[in-house]
Formats: sequence, structure tokens, C-alpha cells
Amino acid sequence: MAGPVAWQRRWPLLPAPTGTLISVGLKDQSGRFLPGLIVGDRWFVVGEEGRRYSIVVRNKTNLRLEVVLSVDGLDVLDGGKASVRKPGYVMAPRSQLKVDGFRQSSEAAAAFRFGPVRESYAAEKYHHTQNVGVVGVAVFNEVGANPWTGEEVRKRLNANPFPGRFATPP
Repeated sequence: MAGPVAWQRRWPLLPAPTGTLISVGLKDQSGRFLPGLIVGDRWFVVGEEGRRYSIVVRNKTNLRLEVVLSVDGLDVLDGGKASVRKPGYVMAPRSQLKVDGFRQSSEAAAAFRFGPVRESYAAEKYHHTQNVGVVGVAVFNEVGANPWTGEEVRKRLNANPFPGRFATPP
């Protein structure tokens, strides 16, 4: 029998190398992170039926990243079937993105809400419930900007940690 499970109100741990690029969390309608449980490579969040939530993504890098998001197998920008080939949000370095719902226009979004599978947007619009309850995140770097290569990384990998015998005076 397993011991008690400690619920956490913090950013989930994403697998490497993704965890070095972004953090992803769900916030309730009062702005608090929802408690989560990590089992293997999956992150589970408990929400109350009818309550709204937002997806919050932090870009932890000094690079621009594109983030493609889906909820219940549907793209958050157009409400259609999700795909990594669709456009996403371009995030500035060290920025944070909060997505409150499926985009209906540049000003309006249909709120994300916890609810029964049969009442999900995916079930009502497409009669497809295979991915209900799943939040998907795909991250892409800008063309020509690889977060794990480049001059800065090369310098650090080739640096000599002990170049001299003593520190030079300031």
C-alpha cells in the first residue's frame, strides 16, 4: 500500500529537456495553481465541476519560443482538431502566457471549465471524447535558434574552470 499523497500547488516538473525550456501550470478562477500529482511522465490535476481554469506557460529561456496548446484534443486558437502543425503563441524570452479559453476572436475566449465528458466542447461539437481531460503542449524554437546549441553553449562546454593558479586582483 502506498503512503499518503501530498498535493502540491506549484509548477509541475516537466521531463528534460522540456523542463529547461518552459513551465506549465493550471490556475483556478481565483488565480491559484491547482494541486497536481505526477505519476511517471503524466501530470494529473483535480478540478471542481463547473469551475473555470487557465493554462499558464512560462518561457524560462532567453529565446523566443512558439507554444501550441490543446485542450480535450482541440486547438485552443481555432477550436478545431489539435495538431502540432498548427500555429501557436509566440512567447518572448522570459515571458509568461495565460490562456483562459478557446479563442473566439482577438478579444473573446470561451472559458475552459471542468465538467463531465458528455458536456465537453469536444463531445458537443465533434462527438469525439477520446482526449477529453487532456491538456497538450508542444514547444518549438525559432528557426536558427537551437536552445541546446550555439556559441553561448559552446563557450560554456569548452570553458576551463581552472585557467590559472590564483585569482587575479580586481
